[in-house]
Parts: sequence; structure tokens; C-alpha cells
Amino acid sequence: MKRKITLKHIARELEVSISTVSKALKNSEEISRDTKEKVQAFAKLYNYKPNNVAISLKNKRTKNIGVIIPEIVHHFFTTVFRGIEQYANQKGYNVIVCVSDESFDKEVINMELLANGSVDGFIMALSAETQLKNDYNHLKEVTEQGIPLVLFDRVADEVVCDKVLINDREIARQAVNKLLDQGRKRIALVTTDNYLNVSNKRARGYFDALEDRNRAIDENLIIKLPYTYLGMDKVPIQAFFEKEAVDAAFCVNEMFAVHCMRVAQDMGLKIPEDISFIGFTDGILSQYASPTLTTVAQHGQQMGEIAAKMLIERVEQENDDDEEEVFQTKVIEATLIERDSTING
Repeated sequence: MKRKITLKHIARELEVSISTVSKALKNSEEISRDTKEKVQAFAKLYNYKPNNVAISLKNKRTKNIGVIIPEIVHHFFTTVFRGIEQYANQKGYNVIVCVSDESFDKEVINMELLANGSVDGFIMALSAETQLKNDYNHLKEVTEQGIPLVLFDRVADEVVCDKVLINDREIARQAVNKLLDQGRKRIALVTTDNYLNVSNKRARGYFDALEDRNRAIDENLIIKLPYTYLGMDKVPIQAFFEKEAVDAAFCVNEMFAVHCMRVAQDMGLKIPEDISFIGFTDGILSQYASPTLTTVAQHGQQMGEIAAKMLIERVEQENDDDEEEVFQTKVIEATLIERDSTING
């Protein structure tokens, strides 16, 4: 008897990536003719149909929502999940959560796992590898079947669906302008790779603030850390601070900010007298750091509630098949919370 197979099985058997299999099945021009023929022949042999059971999601309610988040280390994603779960439970829905661990393959596998009739739709933030690969076929495959999808925080313009995010660029601009108002002249940008869309937006806000004051952008004041950085290796940050005389640092996430503060203190710098810090995500680290961290509150719980509301409304609405769906992007206004890592007033 022929076994039921998945994208993962095909990729493993043919020794190619899941992304290659997905594109080959869609007859993408990015894939060579030989590879496409091989993948399609294998899929036909084992009667593989992309998301063949996902069609049932359109016609059968399970009262379950699938949530896929990139990781659970950062406080932000846990607060978003809390908001999703609380709203969903109030509406009689259960939540099934999966973690992609910033992996494209795990994200695809998680979607395939949940798209077996066990959930009514998806809420998710894109993994770092998905953004790096710029490959959203697995998302488009689901939406093309009429399965509701809501992207939050880490979104992609290429995917047509409902989205909820914060005003990353504008709040970053406000935060850096706050440092400039306090007389800081050499403000470092502590960021990560540009393919991470939220980091890119926050970096653009940093540049906007400098342009507001007719300040030249100094590339030497920009340090990029891996998105997986957890502070184990202090050398890159210390070397940066030793080389560049900075009097403030704008960090694109809470983890970067707290670790940079620790390195600065180890070097004998006083916060905020010698150097100020602003980060993103008003989490436990920000509130209990010493000194406490001035940060941008992303209102993760509110984001989760809005995402859940958007999805459930999409699941429960009765659509005319001939009516073109209109999708929404909702933007939450973030808030700058001033604490002891900056000079208040």
C-alpha cells in the first residue's frame, strides 16, 4: 500500500530542500526542468496532493486555531500568544501552538502538520530563515485553498492576508529623537541582518531621526549581531564600544540592549551618565535590568487579541465565492516607556 507522504518525505527521498520541492510542485521557473520532473514524478507515484486535506478546513469547523511563533525566548512572543489564547478561549476556540525555532523547514512542517483538518486557520509570525529565503509558497498554498491566515509582527508583502503590526519605523524614529533631545551626539545602532523586516524598519527609523536633525549617517556606529545572539560572546560588543566612542545606543530588541548595557558596565561606563540605552519590547528583562531599561512597549497582548479577532471573524464569516475578499492591515501604536537607562526629563 502506498504511504501518505509530505513535503518533508519528498525532500528527504530526493535529497533536496523543502523549498525546492514546494517550488517544483508549483512548476516554478526557479527550479530546473530535470528537478521539476523528478519531484513531480515522485509526487504522482505516491499520490501526493499539496494540502489535500486543507480543503476540509474551508468546510468544517474544528474550533481550533493554529499558532506558529519563531521562538519563545523573547518576552514579546509569549505576550502575543497570551492575547491570542485569551480572546480565542472567550469565543470558544482552542489554540494549538508550534514553535518554528527560526527555521524555514520547521515552519513548513508545522503548517503541514496543522493543515490536516485539525485547525480552522493560522496566526503566525515568520521565521528568520523564511525571510532570508524570501520563500512564502507554503503560506500562499494555504491561502489559495481559502484557509484564513493572519500574520503578525513579522509579515511579508508577498502574502495576501490579514496582518497586524506596530508602527516600528515611526516609534524607532521617536526613540532616537528622544536621545538626540537629551544631547546625545554619537548614537549607535545595534541591529541584525536587514532581511528581518522588523529590524529593517527600526533601522530606517534610526536613519530618519538622524536626517530630521541633518546628521550624517556614520556606518561605523552600526553594529550587526546575529538574530540568535544570546549574549554568550561579549567580544563583538566590547570591541565595538572600545573602537567607537558612543554616548547612546538604540537597540532593535530587548536582548541586545540588556547585553550591551552589561558590557558597558563591565568596561566601567556609567548608565545613563556616560552612555544611554533604548531597546524594544517591554519585557521582564527591561523591567528588572540594573539600571532599568528605557524601552518601546509593543503591546504584544493587544496584538494577539486583534490577530485572534481578525482570524475568528474571517473563519466565521459567510463569503460569496464570487465576492473578492478584502484584507486588512492593522497598525498598533507602540509606546516609549522611559526608565533609568536614559536621562529622563
